[in-house]
Amino acid sequence: MSEFRLAFPACVIAGKHRLTAEDISLLRKHTFPEGIRTSDDVVAMLALNNSCPEKCPEWSSFFVEQLADFIVNYTYPQGSLDEINVAWLIRMVSTAGVVNSALELELVLHAMEISANVPDELRAFALDQLRLALGEDIGGYKLLRAVDRKGISRQDIDYVMRVLRGISDGGVIHAPPLTWSVLMQIAEETLPAGNHPRWADILSALQLVEYATVPRRSRWLRIVDDNFGNETAVA
Repeated sequence: MSEFRLAFPACVIAGKHRLTAEDISLLRKHTFPEGIRTSDDVVAMLALNNSCPEKCPEWSSFFVEQLADFIVNYTYPQGSLDEINVAWLIRMVSTAGVVNSALELELVLHAMEISANVPDELRAFALDQLRLALGEDIGGYKLLRAVDRKGISRQDIDYVMRVLRGISDGGVIHAPPLTWSVLMQIAEETLPAGNHPRWADILSALQLVEYATVPRRSRWLRIVDDNFGNETAVA
């Protein structure tokens, strides 16, 4: 397998200590003129994110919006998430189930927000980052928490409701099995006296929804290729 190499100007930008707004403009114009369209583009974005210790605010927006758009709107099924691109996203942003950074966690959340469908696996994965922060003091969400304590804070409530927004309706949270399970695990990590009052409201609003098991499809992650008019299989 040939070694992946960044093209100019990305290769020069990757060697910098800090990504600037000017760098983002160069990337938009020369490296990703059509946006993120291939798996190599994704690798390049991750390489840039990991190689530059300091980043301007424009990078965060560029990284999250471009990658989320690619995953949700450019890979199949277009406009939605399924179990295959969710598995790919989780592998991309985490190590042993732990999201590597706050920025990559925001990518997960934004992908959920723009998708017409969010599989139970991804919602449970996002909630599990709170459990990891509370119980093991690790992960991208732990880096975001303003208050380092075991109890559920107002910030944690906002995070949980952001994850659950798509399954909340009329004061009822219709929780499928994996989401339900992680919420119960989070509850076990805390003491009621140390939790924000709204946490009890969330737990009381939960309604377990048993969905029929959907057969897992045996396709690769497929990407639309406008240049060649066919579908490219990405391992």
